[in-house]
Amino acid sequence: MPAFRTLDDLDVRSKHVLVRVDLNVPMKDGKPSDTTRIDRVAPTIDELARKGARVIVLSHLGRPKGKPVAEYSLAPLAPALEISLGGRKVAFARDCVGPEASAVAAKLEDGQVALLENLRFEPGEEANDAGFAKALAALGELYVDDAFACAHRAHASVEALARLLPAAAGRLMEAELSHLAAALERPERPLCALVGGAKVSTKLALLGNLVAKVDSLVIGGGMANTFLAALGSQVGTSLCEHDLAETARAVLARAAARKCAILLPTDAVVATGLEAGSAAHVVDIEAVPAGEMILDIGPRTAAALARHLEGCRTLVWNGPLGAFETPPFDAGTNVVARAAAALSKAGKLKSIAGGGDTVAALHHAGVAQDFSYVSTAGGAFLEWLEGKELPGVAALEAAAKA
Repeated sequence: MPAFRTLDDLDVRSKHVLVRVDLNVPMKDGKPSDTTRIDRVAPTIDELARKGARVIVLSHLGRPKGKPVAEYSLAPLAPALEISLGGRKVAFARDCVGPEASAVAAKLEDGQVALLENLRFEPGEEANDAGFAKALAALGELYVDDAFACAHRAHASVEALARLLPAAAGRLMEAELSHLAAALERPERPLCALVGGAKVSTKLALLGNLVAKVDSLVIGGGMANTFLAALGSQVGTSLCEHDLAETARAVLARAAARKCAILLPTDAVVATGLEAGSAAHVVDIEAVPAGEMILDIGPRTAAALARHLEGCRTLVWNGPLGAFETPPFDAGTNVVARAAAALSKAGKLKSIAGGGDTVAALHHAGVAQDFSYVSTAGGAFLEWLEGKELPGVAALEAAAKA
């Protein structure tokens, strides 16, 4: 478990506290269409305000590439944040450094909250520029990082700022790190990892790290096709990285050496194309027709995976098992997700899931709320599972030592 300070270690009364959060939410018609990320950081902001802090909220939205872009302004998020904070007023500054940001910060009284404009309107943010970080630091006396979803980015508000002010993790950051540590550093065993998604090439580091740590590894989605092909199966017109066959075999060999069981599909749902309502049918994995593609695990595989989870104590899930966005190719993911959720709800399994597609799949299956923990992070969750050092976490650890 990383060693960092939390809100419990800060005296925040009457102090200006800079809080880095992730409000990078989907927008529609100038308003947030999904407030999940806003709702998840509200407890930290609310706790600081209740303790008498003068809270200054920092975030980015989209990729404006270092200059102001109207559609990426955080202004529409201030009213949404007020709702998540139970009606607490949120002031807004039309810049994140400069005269207006300074004026808005100076006017704050104990328990009040302000939101500054998009950090990425300034080129210094993504460049991790020391001068920009100092300009941000000048607005506050303490720094709280509650943006685990950005922890893999060495950006000024994530990395440099944590080295300029006394720094601590917010409640969401604390929860993310606690649950991930429980999943991989001190798990209840047997520990199973379920990894899906389209391509092996994007998750090579992940697979390499996991086979050394877990007791069983379920490989699904398009990436399973590469492993199946590497073992000699015909996969028709399925998405498959045939050039990575040797790499796939190396992963399998490493898993065998580490006594990590690899679970691959034994049957599949196939069709000639990925369209809703396609004439799909189930085939044995050794009998995929030449002109068809694998778009989901089959019912036999789904049932076997559900049974396998009954013998596990911890599950880490990243990536769907099929093309779940397009029925009927959501069935396999739904069956396994509901099995994991039921076991979690019964206290028999600790389930930790993360990644954008994964979270969407769990919501699609109607079970996200029953998992032990669902991470709001995508890239940071993946890089943590890969065993990489996250700059945002490293900065908090360094701040705690300092």
